[in-house]
Amino acid sequence: MTGSTPLRRDAARNRERVLAAARRLFAETGRAVTHNEVARAADVGVGTVYRRFPTREDLMLALFEDQLALVGRLADEALGADDPEEGLRRFLVQVVELQAGDRGLQEFMLGPQARARAGAATSRIAPVVGALLDRAKERGQVRPEVTALDVALIPVMVGAVTARSRDVAPEIWRRVVTMALDGLRPTDGELPGPPLTPAQFEEVVSRGR
Repeated sequence: MTGSTPLRRDAARNRERVLAAARRLFAETGRAVTHNEVARAADVGVGTVYRRFPTREDLMLALFEDQLALVGRLADEALGADDPEEGLRRFLVQVVELQAGDRGLQEFMLGPQARARAGAATSRIAPVVGALLDRAKERGQVRPEVTALDVALIPVMVGAVTARSRDVAPEIWRRVVTMALDGLRPTDGELPGPPLTPAQFEEVVSRGR
């Protein structure tokens, strides 16, 4: 038993090195990254990468789950903000920034594997965002007709722009997300038409895969 503890520590350390290297490579170049490239960047044998993550999708999924956990923490931090509108805006900008900074995970998020895992995370994060939205409405900071699904559309919309502008104007997403967030604020007019239903929202997101 004594001899197995360092081995477990080494294995855990190697796993973190592999994930850190993969995160950097996928963020820079997208999904077209090989196990050999990850192994070289992590300074481990390629067999180590394959043992932990037999396929590229396994590796991407591990990184995606790490990002979902981070988004959950960001949502919790936003809920603690004294100003609910500021908390909501900061959270949405942070989510879009994560997408913009990670080309590979943005591509992976459009796949069915990621959508299945994202569902569980959404069920935890959505009530937090809903609570922020309700508080902002109570203070008159957000249009009363805005729904949680309207808010959820913002990263989807900005993400579409980010994917198309990454190699042309990589920072344009900041301008776009600011325009979208300003549209949540009350005005004299009302938003036209009804909001999406949950089924319609899922259909819209699914069509981007």
